[in-house]
Amino acid sequence: METAATPPAHPSAHSSADPPVRPTEPAATLRAPAAGPAAEPAAEPVPAAGPALVTEPVPVAQPAPSATPATSVPPPAPATDPVTEPAIDPVTDLVPAPAIEPVPAPDPLPGPEPVTDPAPRTAPTAPPAPVVLPTPAEVPAGAPEPQLALELLVHGVGGTTPEEMLGDPRVTRITGDDTAACYRRTDDADAEQRPGEHRTGPVREAYCWSNLTSGNGARALWLILLPFMVANLAHWMRPAAPPGHRAQRLYDLLVRLLALTLTVLLAAAACEVALDLTAWQCAGTPACAAGKSWMGFLNPAGGGWWSAPGRRLVLASVLPLAVIGFLWWLSHRTWSAYESASPPPRRPGSSRDTPAHERTALGLDGFWYGRRLVARLRAAHTAAGVLTVAAALLVASLRADRRTGATALTAAGQALTALVVLLAAATLTVVWRTARSEAARDEESDRATVRALPYAALAALALTAGYAAWARPAAASRGPLPGVAAFGGIAVLQGALVLALAVTAWFLQRAARDDARTALRGLGGPAVALLACGVAGVLSGGVAQRFADWIDGPATPGQDHAPIPGPPVLLSWQASVLPALLVVVAAVAVLAGIRVLAVRRQVAKDIPGLYDPRERPDVLRTGRIAGTIARAGLTDAAPVLVAAIAAVTLVLGAGAVAGAWLTDRAPGRATEGAPPFVHAAAETAESLGSWLMGAGVILLLTMGRRAYRDHSARRTIGILWDVGTFWPRAAHPFAPPCYAERAVPDLTWRMATWTERYDGRLVLSGHSQGSVLAAAAVWQLDLVTRSRVALLTYGSPLERLYGRWFPAFFGPPALTGLHREMDDWRNLWRFTDPIGGPIRLTCDDGRAIDEGPLRDPLTFGRTLLSPLPAQILGHGDYQADPVFGRVRAELIARLGPGAPGRCVNGPADQGSSGRSSA
Repeated sequence: METAATPPAHPSAHSSADPPVRPTEPAATLRAPAAGPAAEPAAEPVPAAGPALVTEPVPVAQPAPSATPATSVPPPAPATDPVTEPAIDPVTDLVPAPAIEPVPAPDPLPGPEPVTDPAPRTAPTAPPAPVVLPTPAEVPAGAPEPQLALELLVHGVGGTTPEEMLGDPRVTRITGDDTAACYRRTDDADAEQRPGEHRTGPVREAYCWSNLTSGNGARALWLILLPFMVANLAHWMRPAAPPGHRAQRLYDLLVRLLALTLTVLLAAAACEVALDLTAWQCAGTPACAAGKSWMGFLNPAGGGWWSAPGRRLVLASVLPLAVIGFLWWLSHRTWSAYESASPPPRRPGSSRDTPAHERTALGLDGFWYGRRLVARLRAAHTAAGVLTVAAALLVASLRADRRTGATALTAAGQALTALVVLLAAATLTVVWRTARSEAARDEESDRATVRALPYAALAALALTAGYAAWARPAAASRGPLPGVAAFGGIAVLQGALVLALAVTAWFLQRAARDDARTALRGLGGPAVALLACGVAGVLSGGVAQRFADWIDGPATPGQDHAPIPGPPVLLSWQASVLPALLVVVAAVAVLAGIRVLAVRRQVAKDIPGLYDPRERPDVLRTGRIAGTIARAGLTDAAPVLVAAIAAVTLVLGAGAVAGAWLTDRAPGRATEGAPPFVHAAAETAESLGSWLMGAGVILLLTMGRRAYRDHSARRTIGILWDVGTFWPRAAHPFAPPCYAERAVPDLTWRMATWTERYDGRLVLSGHSQGSVLAAAAVWQLDLVTRSRVALLTYGSPLERLYGRWFPAFFGPPALTGLHREMDDWRNLWRFTDPIGGPIRLTCDDGRAIDEGPLRDPLTFGRTLLSPLPAQILGHGDYQADPVFGRVRAELIARLGPGAPGRCVNGPADQGSSGRSSA
């Protein structure tokens, strides 16, 4: 488990002498800032035209401490005004006292690991002075018209409204539709026609994409697609080996095959409920069918036409076929809506100065345009599901014919078996050959064989249904449905694929560069793939267990004197391992709690030193800030939890398969001759695990029903998909759709067309997940557009989450290449942020991309300018920090000389950039 996180000194927000550090491992110490005279608050300017805005004075933040005291940059002097008044001290309300010497740093404490720069650094230089755009009166006569500046805001996870992003209840849609669109304040809708009125700051425009993930109630149905989404994530988690490494294609193939087994498992689970438990076991047992009027026409005692076992199975096969058809329809519907975006007007470009190993696939021409690949995979997975239903019908009927010696029927069954096997081989071939290629847009039409594959599978199912419905007077349904042992075969196959995937990932990791920050040493993909199999097993087993308990009445399926045998024994063994898995999770949670308490105690000692020493210490306030920092550091320990769950799942899953095959009995009955303690533990685990499986399914259905009715709950569920559905559907076509395949082209089109039409400068401002979309959009820009765009990220998981878990696409080389392509990039972060973190890169001239860690909260206690306790912002409201406005102004000034500015010795106007989503 990773070590406790203790934050070091907050480097000055105005200095980049040293790269920032983050709370991951012990190595540094919090230090106190150098106090000085308080600056008079600067009032926010009012636009030259338009309705009057109510403004309030914006306090100038105290300078944050430097990470290296010897090279600290002194805070800038306050801005000068034509009329000067004695400054009021915000702490004591007195005339400012002489400057206070910096408080000596406390003894070093364990802190986070130092940040290492992947690129060589030069001597640090002081940051440029803040830039203020000239007012109309300051522009010399005959000077060229200043270029208009645009700040394009992109919100983060959870979604938000354009009114919240722009801080104005009156907004106007500029371009887009109800799903995703760009909005502005109504007063700024025609800003391009009035550029002279927007010289004091950029025009703010909000790109709102929340409806892509949490727009309507139908998206609550995506909860059943959770295993498919997790398996699709494993495809993108491969280590950052060189592009030409031979193991990459093998890795992708193994993930696609594993995803195919999940579709087969889903179809088998539906067959277990409909064909085995309902049509074969319960309908064929008078004690179970009694009292169920809806099952009366299936009861063999009635002698109806549908009472024959084969015909009951054919009728019941409608349910699994409907499930597969629903998944096909959902995938096709979202495929048409999400993956039909038009490519950007100009192809993405890359500078010749960017080395090949620093060029990520996200900058390739066809990365976000793999529409036909999803169609091919959808055809293959649909065929696999239909063939699974056909196999369930075929196995039961063929075994009955062999027992009775029906030669003609046996020959027909064998011919159908050969047809099903042939179509299964064709399905595997399609999956094998459907490899994703990002180098070019996938616009090739599918071959006739691919398009015809699902229809051929349906034809085989129809022939099998006719064969199964043939009259067999001597046929009877006893015991479980033949072929239920396939659940064990699927589990073994999935385990073998995961192990092969782990070996392949290990070889790729050995060839990777800059792998120090990679999660689980490159084994994150296999671990996540195993979790996808585990989640699928819990959902399928939970549905079967709960349905068997319901249909069997007061009896317990599988036990002595029960009317029906119940679900396969393997499902009972898999349910029995859930309590042990929860014990491991609880143990990891306890260790995490201990870690939080330890870090909180260490950090609390240095919190007061980050603020003005004249403020009165507050123990409760200090503990609250330290606790927030400690809890935020738990994000860096996520690999430990994933590794623990994956390892225990693999071991317990293998034990469950072995126990089911060796005993062919449920755990409670299999341990009847064992010592009393062992027998009691097995019975308890079996009962508790069965209940937990069913409870998990019920909880999932309850959340889906609530999300369908409640908009707020629907947004909460949408947050779950904002991270998991960023990536295209490369491994499983039934996974939730990729919203980035709509959002990234939207942003690319907007930046390219606006900069070309108005010859302006643009700051792409992304918060949280919006920063990931922003980076992906920048990679897709052509060189001309990129030269007019600056990138501002805050609360960004680019390095902390995406760089560690998806190293082949967001690792240090890829982020270094992004910075090389666009030098105008700044990133804001805080220790209290559980999601965002530093990028850990340094500019060629020695300036760090990272601005931070920012002080949070902005004030420690109550002051004249902040009479109420300031909120601990954590992951939100980065625009509330004065550093945000200064950095944004610097980026605009660096984009070009079109709008001359003047340097001042005070902080630039912060402006208002709305609120970022949480």
